[in-house]
Amino acid sequence: MSIAQSLKEVLTTIPDTVTLVAVSKTKPIEAIEEAYNAGQRIFGENKIQEMARKYEVLPKDIKWHMIGHLQSNKVKYMAHFVDLIHGVDSFKTLKEINKQAAKHDRIISCLLQAKIAQEETKFGLPFSDITTILESKELAELKNVKITGLMAMASFTKDSKQVKKEFDSIASFFTANSTKYDLNTLSIGMSGDFKLAIEAGSTMIRVGSAIFGAR
Repeated sequence: MSIAQSLKEVLTTIPDTVTLVAVSKTKPIEAIEEAYNAGQRIFGENKIQEMARKYEVLPKDIKWHMIGHLQSNKVKYMAHFVDLIHGVDSFKTLKEINKQAAKHDRIISCLLQAKIAQEETKFGLPFSDITTILESKELAELKNVKITGLMAMASFTKDSKQVKKEFDSIASFFTANSTKYDLNTLSIGMSGDFKLAIEAGSTMIRVGSAIFGAR
């Protein structure tokens, strides 16, 4: 099946209220161009410098999302073009994003990453820490970042009940706090579990292999 066909198939399974991020990390320019020509405009990368190289040669109406764990010292390479940063899990990182965004007179949208998975390897913040950041005076002083929502990754398991439980936990937290903190994006769900994520209330899914094939 071609990339265009796979993309169409994914899009037919998700409601209009859910935004699709095509995860193009490690994929060649030609693969992204095929998805672009099929109508996709939002792409996700997990390495800043790879994303910056792709930004230079691909159409400028693409919205680039940084979906990987963030190294603060590399924020400067994407501050002039990144549309949304998914995995922010410290206030220190927010400060660096704010600093680099200010240099380009931009306000960069960010998602705080919540830890919902059982695995120790998953990054993220407890819900209590997210609330602390959202309510902090320090955040209010950062004029070049805007927290627009939350992001999380479920446990890597075939136990759908476990995954559902994890998605439900962040969806409940998001619903309870979205109005208070002006949050509009809940980025949960990937190729293997996006249908469960959508059932839980996801507004944004990150899909790679279901579109581009296995890495």
